[in-house]
Amino acid sequence: MGSVTEQHKKSSEGPLTFVLITISTSRFDGYGHVSDPDDAMDTSGRVMIDLVEGDGHLVRMYMLVDDDESHIRDAVMSGITAGADIIVTSGGTGLAPADVTIESLRPMFDKELTGFGELFRSISVDHIGSAVILTRAVAGIIGDHVVFCLPGSPGAVKTALTDIIIPEAGHIVKHVK
Repeated sequence: MGSVTEQHKKSSEGPLTFVLITISTSRFDGYGHVSDPDDAMDTSGRVMIDLVEGDGHLVRMYMLVDDDESHIRDAVMSGITAGADIIVTSGGTGLAPADVTIESLRPMFDKELTGFGELFRSISVDHIGSAVILTRAVAGIIGDHVVFCLPGSPGAVKTALTDIIIPEAGHIVKHVK
């Protein structure tokens, strides 16, 4: 039957549906709208797809958008309309003036999952040391959809998906649905 923790974390049957969004003006300026990260030499996008699909989940859609508040919000809303259980954004979470992912999406959250950013930074200390203070990774709930906002580096994407998002995805979705 399993432990109480295992029972609590059990999710619904079947794979979850993900929408993956890379946010990068320089990449968007070079490649425009693409539906495959390989078409934009987007290593982080490829890592996201490989990890999500490698765990048996479905990638409904991949998008590349620029660092524009309305484009970021529109991309997330497209993911919601497409029926994503989980939307993962990569990029635009830094400190540069053009990094507006958090400012674009946080107002849309019905609830924020503050523990995600805290845990991500805690785990990341082992990889990048004190530079972890530069990350503004966040997660939140919009309706019954979960949105994770990750830094754009392949290492950050791998850490977040492997150590936090994929192991907890079913548990989180079970609670928000």
